[in-house]
Parts: sequence; structure tokens; C-alpha cells
Amino acid sequence: MNGEVIILTGPPAAGKTTVAGLLATTADVPTVHLTTDLFYRSIRAGFVLPFLPEAHRQNEVVIEAIVGTVATFARGGYDVVVDGIVGPWFLPPFRALAKQDGLTMSYVVLRPSLDVTLARARERVGELKDVTAITGLHGAFAQLGELESHAIDTGGLDAEQTAAEVRRLLADGDRGYLISGV
Repeated sequence: MNGEVIILTGPPAAGKTTVAGLLATTADVPTVHLTTDLFYRSIRAGFVLPFLPEAHRQNEVVIEAIVGTVATFARGGYDVVVDGIVGPWFLPPFRALAKQDGLTMSYVVLRPSLDVTLARARERVGELKDVTAITGLHGAFAQLGELESHAIDTGGLDAEQTAAEVRRLLADGDRGYLISGV
């Protein structure tokens, strides 16, 4: 019995970690909240800021580790809420896992406006505050192509409202947030 996977993503300060925590904590089935930042923070020597071009290989390795961890939990019957900057460019290994294991996998992009994102970033403690980096990462989620329908404007929502909206969208049955499924 495999668990379901929700990839909750968006730019820095979009509310991913808070919302993912709410989704996992209030779930009706055993659920894991997998924070991708922990994988990056585990690199103690040789760490490269993930938004820099020279971090490409590091990012591939980290994504591989994340996908492996998702696989282990999902194969064990846990639902998994992945929270982190997982742009469309990182989806192929997740899709391959979903296909291989027959997992239902959803992709949800929390996307407040740039102004809201920057305002939220200024209020954060100990997190990324570099305006250029945040602006660039926000821009990376601005045009999602075939995944545009996976974006939610969360600028006017607090964390509880955002979690409720994500739950509603994933439960409404139109399957519009699936990137693979059985």
C-alpha cells in the first residue's frame, strides 16, 4: 500500500513550510512533512547556495536524496507532504518515482505576488532575505507553462486559509493538481 505525495512549492516566503506542517499535522492518515531545506542544510562542507548556477550538480544530488526519502515513506504507506523549492525543472525524478511505484502525486504552487513575497521575507527570522535571490526565484514560478493551473494566489490568505484551500483543491475531485496518478 503506497501513500500519496503532495509537492507544495513556490518562492521563498510563500508559506510552504507553515502550510505543509498544517496539512501533515491535521491529516487523517499517517503523514510525513518532508522539508527539503533540511537536506540542503545537511551539507556541511562544500555547500553552494542552491539558487546559484554553480549549485546545479549539488541540487541534482539533493533532489535525488529527497525523491529516495519520499519513496521510502510512500512505500511504507505514509502520505508525504514535500515542502520546498521544487520547480518544474526538478519534477522528472518525482514523476519517474510516481510512475514506477504507482503513486498519486500532486503539485501545488503557492504563489503570492512579488510584493507580498518580499514583505513576508522581511518578517522572517534566520531565512533567506536577499531581495535579488527572492525576486529571481519568484520569477522562476511566474510562468509555469502546462503547470500554470497548479498555482494558487495566496497573497490574501493566511496559513490556515491557505491550508484549507489546498485541502479543498486536492479533494474536489477534478484531479487538476495531479502530475501523475493511478
